[in-house]
This record gives sequence, structure tokens and C-alpha cells, in this order.
Amino acid sequence: MADFSSLGLSDWLVKQCTQLGINKPTPVQENCMPPILEGRDCMGCAKTGSGKTAAFVLPVVQKLSEDPYGIFCLVLTPTRELAYQIAEQFRVLGKPLGLKECIIVGGMDMVSQAMALSNQPHVVVATPGRLADHIRSSNTFSLRKIQFLILDEADRLLEQGCTDFTKDLETILGVVPAKRQTLLFSATLTDTLHDLKNIAMNKPFFWESKSETRTVEELDQRYILTPEKVKDAYLVHLIQTFTDEHDDWSIIVFTNTCKSCQVLTMMMREFNFPTICLHSMMKQKQRFANLAKFKASVFKLLIATDVAARGLDIPSVQVVINHNTPGLPKNYIHRVGRTARAGRNGVAITLVTQYDIHLVQSIEAQNHAKLKEYPVVEKEVLKILTQVNVTRRQCEIKLEATDFDEKKEINKRKQLILEGKDPDLEAKRKAELEKIRSHKKKFKQRIEESIQKQKRGQLKKKLMKRKQIKKRATKVTA
Repeated sequence: MADFSSLGLSDWLVKQCTQLGINKPTPVQENCMPPILEGRDCMGCAKTGSGKTAAFVLPVVQKLSEDPYGIFCLVLTPTRELAYQIAEQFRVLGKPLGLKECIIVGGMDMVSQAMALSNQPHVVVATPGRLADHIRSSNTFSLRKIQFLILDEADRLLEQGCTDFTKDLETILGVVPAKRQTLLFSATLTDTLHDLKNIAMNKPFFWESKSETRTVEELDQRYILTPEKVKDAYLVHLIQTFTDEHDDWSIIVFTNTCKSCQVLTMMMREFNFPTICLHSMMKQKQRFANLAKFKASVFKLLIATDVAARGLDIPSVQVVINHNTPGLPKNYIHRVGRTARAGRNGVAITLVTQYDIHLVQSIEAQNHAKLKEYPVVEKEVLKILTQVNVTRRQCEIKLEATDFDEKKEINKRKQLILEGKDPDLEAKRKAELEKIRSHKKKFKQRIEESIQKQKRGQLKKKLMKRKQIKKRATKVTA
């Protein structure tokens, strides 16, 4: 394996890496850093925990040391927590340069962010929505001279879905120079990224990890087959078992909604597990505070939605539990990637209900790896089943009393207003779309029913003909 010097890094930067305990480059760093230093555009796709962030931070810091001026690099990322983590890497690796970085994310004061941008930091790490807001509302800073545009978790930024970044990315791309280096990094390669490979860029370089599996070898992937109603009891039993056996282990439990995340956190606290949560309904300061406490091992159990699924590097995480089976295989890959990072071992356990078998099969097919069953003594789970179910219901009642759902609706309305949309008009539009969908569904059902009716009629005629032929045949023989 090559060392950092042979990849083209300066001695002072190699020394900085050594001081931080980064002694040898990972495959993604070894393959992607030389082309980036040559000035080529790059797209890197490698497993979670394989050192993708350092693969773009180190070349950018080196290039910045050669020509330090203004806003040199812009990094876009889908989540706020990941933005802070990337900025921290820039800060640490660029310390000998006195590198100035600026974080632009939602949930924080826009005025102080605008002042930070006007001070011309070397690196801006941002979520697309908030940066686009600054571009639309002020002219105190310019991105016209940036040398690097980096999209971390590029598949998430470029996909179209419930959180669509398209409009914000269009706004940002409208103000950055055409002559620049563009770097895209992700753990999962989507059709969108495949399409981008074929677009002629600045002497583009593409590298993808050639491993069969999409997850690291050190990760032990397991499943527990459980009825829906017993799932919470299995979760409590698992956490109790792990905390009894390994008091220094940190555990992340992933769930699919903010409400479920909040209920499970309340429930775990009732069972005396020191627990914190992380979801998009929380205030940003609270999210950062909770993440810092978990990273510092003040709390050993984190219940989170998929906001914590991408990029977060927390060395002490030994176990990831999927409270729900992810609907998309790539979401599973990102979730379980929070453990077994940088050569460490880890366990990922997915609670699979009777409705999730097809999802597990899809995950196994995409991941090229079979999930093994995790052994659990069912009697032990059944002992706590009633207590867990009663506690969960009590927590749900408490949460309902805090108007949690109402707050969610208010937040949605606020977001629509910030986007310049009328919430009431949007609600009407959604209702009309739903009506059209239901009409289409009914129409499709009627067509299918009529086709089935025709098929049954044709089958009936065939059977009648066969009977008549048989009767004739019996008459002839008689």
C-alpha cells in the first residue's frame, strides 16, 4: 500500500495526518487523491467508514496552502450534523494554515451566518436549503471564485423525493463558476450518479470500491424475526442484554418517524436506560447537544431517525439496531455503516416483522450478503412483553398531551412559508392530487375487474365446450 507522501501530499500535511493517527491511506484515498491533486473532477463511491471525507479534505487543504484566498471551497451535504463533522475535519487538518471554515445550516441564526460569509472564510460547509436562502436574500458574499465544489452523500443530494434539493441546487449552481473542480462522494451509487458519469466534465475520474459486498467485512449483520406486537419487547431485551454484557458499548437504534423516535426514547428512560434522541422535530441546538453527549459517551443509547444515518463517525458505536426494516436497501447500508468503521468490529441487528420479508430479501440482493438470524431466548422476551406494551402506551398518551403532531404541522407550514408557498393552497393542491390518484386507482381497478371478468367468461366457455365434446364422445361410443 502507498503512503501519503507518494500520493502527492506535502510533508507538513503528512505530519499533520500522523499526529492525528492517520498513518496509511485507505483505498478510496489512495485512488482518488492523486487525480484530485492533478486538477481533475472526481466521483468516488466507497463503503461507509472507508475514509471518504479525508479523501477530499486533504487535497483541498493542500491546494489551499499553495494559493490561499477568499472562499476557496464549497461543500454541500444533506444533513446538518454531517456538515459540522466535515467542518471539524477541515479545521483539524488545516490547523497549520490557520484555515477558516464556516458552517451554513438551517435552525441557526441567519444574521450571524451572513456575517461569517462576508468575512470570506476559506471553506464553506452547507446544507443546500440554507445556503440557497442566503444567496437569494443577500449580496454580502460571492462564490464566483471558488476552486472546489464538493457534494458529499451526492446520491442523497441529487435524488428527487420527499426532501428534494433540486431547486436549491439550481440556485447554488447559478452562482458558482463554470471553471472549477467538482467532486462527488457517496457510499451508494444511484442511477442519477451513473448518468453523471457519462456527462463530460473536467477530465473526470471515476472510482468505485470493487468489493462484492456494500458493507465492510468487520460488520456482523443479523436479523430477528418477530411479530409486530412483540417488536418493542425484543428491543428492550436486546438493549438490556448488551448493556449488561458490555457497559462501555454505545448503541444506536434507528426508527422511521420522529414520533416513534420520541416515544421509544421516553419508553427507554422509563426502563432506566440513559437515552437521548435525534430527529428533525428537535431544535437544532438540542440536536447538536445530544450528538455531542453521545459522542462523548455521556449517554450510551441514541434513538434516531435517518438524520443520523449518513456520514456520522462515532468510534464507540458497537451496535446498530433497526427498529424498522428500511424500505430502501441503500438506507440500510447507510444505517448499519454507523458501526464497524475504520477497521473496527460491529453488530447490526434488524427487527423483521411478518410484513418485512420482501424488504430483507431486497437488502440481501443489493448488498450481496445474507443476514444471519440472531439467537434470542423467546421466554425471556415474553416475560417483559406486557410491561413493555403498557409502558409504550403510557408514553404515547404523554406525548399526545404535548401536541407533538400539532407542532409537526406548524413546522411544515413554517417551511412552506420560507419556501414562498401558501400552506393552504399547498394543502388544497395535495388534496386534489390525492383525489386524482384515487380516481385513477379506481379506474385501474375497474379495468382489471372487467379483464378478469372477460377471462372468467372465456374460461367458462372453454369448459362448456369441453363438456359438450365429452358428451358427444360418450354418445358415439355408446
